[in-house]
Parts: sequence; structure tokens; C-alpha cells
Amino acid sequence: MKQKMQQRTRFVVLTILFILSLIILFTGPGCGLFQSGSQEYTTAPPSETSQGPPDAQLLADQLEVHFLNVGQADSILIQLPNSQTMLIDAGNNADGPAVVSYLRQQGIRKIDYLIGTHPHEDHIGGLDNVIKDLAIGQVYLPQITNNTKTFEDVLQAINAKSLTVTTAKAGVSIIDQENLKAVILAPGGTAYESLNDWSVVTRAQYGATSFLFTGDAEAQSEREMLASSWATSLLKSDVLKVSHHGSHSSTTQPFLNVVSPKYAVISVGVGNDYGHPHSETLTRLNRAGIEVYRTDQDGTLIFTSDGEKISIEKLAGPLQSDSVASDSAASKPVANNAMGNTEQFIGNKNSQVFHRSTCSGLPSEKNRVLFDTREKAVAEGYRPCPSCRP
Repeated sequence: MKQKMQQRTRFVVLTILFILSLIILFTGPGCGLFQSGSQEYTTAPPSETSQGPPDAQLLADQLEVHFLNVGQADSILIQLPNSQTMLIDAGNNADGPAVVSYLRQQGIRKIDYLIGTHPHEDHIGGLDNVIKDLAIGQVYLPQITNNTKTFEDVLQAINAKSLTVTTAKAGVSIIDQENLKAVILAPGGTAYESLNDWSVVTRAQYGATSFLFTGDAEAQSEREMLASSWATSLLKSDVLKVSHHGSHSSTTQPFLNVVSPKYAVISVGVGNDYGHPHSETLTRLNRAGIEVYRTDQDGTLIFTSDGEKISIEKLAGPLQSDSVASDSAASKPVANNAMGNTEQFIGNKNSQVFHRSTCSGLPSEKNRVLFDTREKAVAEGYRPCPSCRP
């Protein structure tokens, strides 16, 4: 009897060790990109893998997507209606300070979800500045390396704050709330000739409105998404961030047919050396009757969704870092100065946005809260209105 019990115990122990070895084999670090234990993997359907906060009453009534004018580069800020923030890319190396300055002008001190779409300088160049200067929640990167100083700077900034990196790949759910979702649709493969096809493709949905952010994903990545039944079911979006600055190698006709956006945004530099956006891409967009916006012509673009409708605002001119912006700051009205002149700021209790008293977008009297300084409004968690720029 005792011998049988020992054999049974030995069998159970060996079984457990075998299962543990399989777990280690399939979830251990790969490609030498991350330190041991710094990766998180998920292969379950998006509906089963929420990495965002639990369901909660949305604290604001708007989702804002800022396509920053960073020239021949990409940087997208998403201010979520649950008061969290997401940043997808941060422009070139030289854009880092200006991106940080823009974030601070919006009253942002933390990026809850930081996505580096792929290791090209025009996308991750300013990420190290963002990581160093702001509080960071979760970081998402594709499982691919690049032997550049830019990529090394990003990894060093991540390691300096002991941040955990989640491998960004098809099937990873970032947020899964009733009216607010963000899911990664690509990359879906494990080997690509072009770094661009490693691009993280993210779809955000708020209520009945949706946005598709494609990085520099090219034709191969687009084909893989179209070949996936669950990805195809999610591709339809109201707003498409046109991939790879409008290159002819992206936004293929079959892909565009499925996404079928109402609006398209091209992040591109004035007079760039690549001929972006290419005429073939513009022709496809125009033939489909899609409204096209370009950062080289329109400046920073802000798309605001209330869950049903989308409005668009243009902010002319390039981004400015604090050192440049401070030159014009002296001309702004000063609150409570020595001469007794004051400027009150008016906050919207519902949207958590504050305005100048002269703004055309002031809330109704019952939804107002007054601040005697800009600093107090920001301290209370209010964001500055992008129109009147208080």
C-alpha cells in the first residue's frame, strides 16, 4: 500500500513538472529583446484578454484623438473618456521635447498605455523623452529588435523605470469595457522582410465610433489581417490613420474596401523626400469618397467623439517645445497679477475640460465650475480646451 502511494505521488510530481516545463517553453522571453520576466503574452480572443481597468462608469463624455503634426513621422495622443490616456508613437528623435510639451499643455502627467508601433526612428524616436518625463503605465512593443541608438535609448528608458513590456501582437486586448474598447489586430505573423510589417495595428472603439491606427503596416500585414476572420470583423472603422505616411506600399484596395472609413488622416512632412503621400494612395482614397486630412496641410488634427458623432478641429503650425512656446507665453493674460487684473477659467463638469471665458464652446451654467488660475484647473484634473488654449 505504501509503495503504491509513493508511486502515485511520484507520478503527480512528474506530471506537474512536465506542465511547468511546457509553460516555461511557450512563455519564456524571445529574440533577446526583453529582460527575463518582462514579457506578457496572450493568444486568447480579444474579448477574453482585457488588460485595461475593470468596467466603470465613464468619467467624461468624449474621446479625443490628436494626430500630432510631427512632420515626416507619427505621434498620436488618445484621451479616453475614462480619463486615461494612450500614446501611439512619439515622432523622430528631435520631436521628443515637443511631444512632451504638447502632452503637458493638455494637462497630461501620465500615459496609461504607451505603444511603439515598430522600431523606426520616425515612430519611436521621441519615446524615450516621454518615458523619462511622464509617468507610464503599460508599454506595448512588437517582438522585434533594431540595432540602432534610437531603439537602444527607448529600451534604456524602459529599464531605468523598471517598466514591464507587453508583446504587442494580434489578439491582445488593451481595454475591454462596455462602451470603450482597444484591441491589437497586428502583427499577426512571426517573420517579415520589412520592419514596417511588424507595425502594431490598434483599433479603438467608443460607443458607435471607431478609429484604426496602422503605424507603417504594409501589404503583407494587411493581407494577414484580411485572412483572419476575427480581425476582418473588426477592421471596419470611421477613421483610418493611413499607413506609412500614404506610401503606395500600404492601404491596398482590398484592405481599404473592408475598413471603409469616412475619414482618413495622413501624417506626413511638408516637401518630404519620399513623395508621400503617393498619388496611387490618394487616388484610392478619393475614389472611395473618403474625406482626407493631412498634417502637412492641416497641422495637428483633433478628432472628438461623443460616442455617436465625430467632430474635427485643425491646429495650424508645427508642434513647439517648451523653450519655443515660452517665447509667446509672455503675451498671454496673467491671472491675479500685481495690477489686480484677473482671468477666470471655466470648467465643464461633464467633459472635465476648462476654457477661457471668451471661448465659444463654454458649457451651460449648471455644468460650470470656475477656477481663478490655470494651475488650479489642471490640479483638479481638468484638460485645457484645444480651441481657446487656456
